Amino acid sequence: MPRPLIPDRRDRILAAAESLILERGFDAMSVQAIAAKVGIAKGAVYREFDSKHEILDVLLQRSMTRLNDASRGLRGQSPPRLSAAYRIGVRVLLDDPLMTAAFLDDTGVLGSYIDTVDDGRYRSRYLGVVEWISELQKSGALTTRVDAEALGLALSSTTLGLLTAAKHLGPLSRDQLEAAIRAMELLVAGLEGDATDTPTG
Repeated sequence: MPRPLIPDRRDRILAAAESLILERGFDAMSVQAIAAKVGIAKGAVYREFDSKHEILDVLLQRSMTRLNDASRGLRGQSPPRLSAAYRIGVRVLLDDPLMTAAFLDDTGVLGSYIDTVDDGRYRSRYLGVVEWISELQKSGALTTRVDAEALGLALSSTTLGLLTAAKHLGPLSRDQLEAAIRAMELLVAGLEGDATDTPTG
């Protein structure tokens, strides 16, 4: 006789996976461990997700959606100034356990998953940042002395660099992560100025 369908099975699988990733890291987490934590058969996990890579992908996408929604809630409807986005971003990021853990120890938390991301999402986000910077420059909220693409590349690279900083620079604390993002807020605040500034180059 088949087991009865567990209500909210997909959400329970995601919750169990997030808990195990935070506890053990992605590489040490198994589909069998997720199933055991939820109280279902391993095959039931595969009926919802193709692989544990897909599970983490969904978790990270969900975290990004939560971050974006929370940021919009804090800043209201109008696009924030660049420095305000960093100020809001640090508050929202540190409220998300999975994203915070990923920034503090990307190798331990994300493990081999990070090398499988090749769907262009980072480039897409970079292009979105460039577009946003251009809009801020046109509105007079950001200096035009810096090329939008160059600034977008610098800021996007800084974010990606922070994501891998623990791997290359040693363990990071939550306070260090917060301080680094706040330092970026102060740096970009110096670029917020008159759109009539003469562009360089």
